[in-house]
Amino acid sequence: MSEQDDIRAMATRFFDAIEAGDIETMQDSFTPDAEIWHNTDELIVTPAQTAQTLTGMASRIRDREYADRQLTVFPGGFVQQHVLKGVRVHDGVSVRLPCAIICKAENGKITRLDEYFDSAHVAEFRKFANA
Repeated sequence: MSEQDDIRAMATRFFDAIEAGDIETMQDSFTPDAEIWHNTDELIVTPAQTAQTLTGMASRIRDREYADRQLTVFPGGFVQQHVLKGVRVHDGVSVRLPCAIICKAENGKITRLDEYFDSAHVAEFRKFANA
């Protein structure tokens, strides 16, 4: 298997795990010192902080689906565009979050993830986060 095949398989496992609410597999996709950056708050967080955020999201959003995945792999990383779809548990409203993710990877693990979301869509996903 080539490096790019390994990266493609790892990227697929990573998003499949989040979709399934498998936070342990998602977190294991990162190196321990990986950096995760968000365009909406311009913060860099750790894999553990990301696991905490996604655990909360998984409890608030059911029927998660990474739809319209467009994965492009390159030496040392990948880019994926997708639409994260789901249903808010609190009120049964369908939500969608168009996104672009850029990742650097080494030895089958993500070392850096930059995520780009529209803040209006993020607000809908997080509407009842503190309820």
